[in-house]
Amino acid sequence: MGIRRTARLVTAALALASAGGACAATPAAELFYERAVMTAADGACRLFAPDVGSALAAAKAQARGAALRSGVDPVSLTGIETRAIAVVGAAGCQSADIATAAARVRSAFQGYAHLDRMEFPGELAAWTAMRPPTDGIAHWRVYQRDRFGWDAMMFGLVGHGAGRPLMAVASFADGAQPSSARLVMRDATLTSRPYLDARQADVAGHLPIDARLPPRSATRIFTAEAMSPAGHDLRGPDMVDGWAFRFPAEATEALAALDPREALAVEFVFAGEDGETVRTAYVEVGDFTAARAFQAVQPAPLRTAQR
Repeated sequence: MGIRRTARLVTAALALASAGGACAATPAAELFYERAVMTAADGACRLFAPDVGSALAAAKAQARGAALRSGVDPVSLTGIETRAIAVVGAAGCQSADIATAAARVRSAFQGYAHLDRMEFPGELAAWTAMRPPTDGIAHWRVYQRDRFGWDAMMFGLVGHGAGRPLMAVASFADGAQPSSARLVMRDATLTSRPYLDARQADVAGHLPIDARLPPRSATRIFTAEAMSPAGHDLRGPDMVDGWAFRFPAEATEALAALDPREALAVEFVFAGEDGETVRTAYVEVGDFTAARAFQAVQPAPLRTAQR
């Protein structure tokens, strides 16, 4: 059962809402409120085992992304979350409503928490989140694919020991070897809202991915801190060879803080006699935070499913 369906079982959160005032008007915001109530209850009352708590955290992040895509203002979502915390505080951990809701969350999310793979579709691309075996080999934990021209890239988090470095692995059809790579994304200290250039929208209102980045003057750039030939364990099935780039941990947190409607650019730099040239791949932010939360806990895998 997909997470959107299972989340509907958290009906007791709506009963709690009556203690804290009206819920947000839109269905997407209401769903975020339900999940925020139960996340707050878990934080205050330690209701769930780590795997269920992780599943609930992913559900909340996914609901937040859906609300933002539906047009809910980020400030409104902050207010909704504050209201959810207040409702739980007023009810208390001994509340019968909280106990009932917690039982339903456990029933709804226990199976989901043991999936070993989950797809998180966005408007243009999808994140795949995985809980691979702990065999000491580097595996993709969260990744998104992109083809840019004749070239191909996988981008996301790699599970290698306790760390989850943010990496890009790219294969170049002409065999070219880049000298470096860099991430370009909105600088949240310069502009608090996503830059979505509506002038480039098609007749249906959809924006191309390169219209989801701000001007260069409002971006933040992270240069790869390491580069090496990509091993077969990190190359995609369409990659005969490739180059792997590891980015600083700070870039992961900056990516997680972006709006799901945004994009970031991965620029691969090639040195030449006439100066550097750049080939650019794009990544949709989408539900990166939800995918990251999904893979955070590693229970024994039961089955594979897609949302």
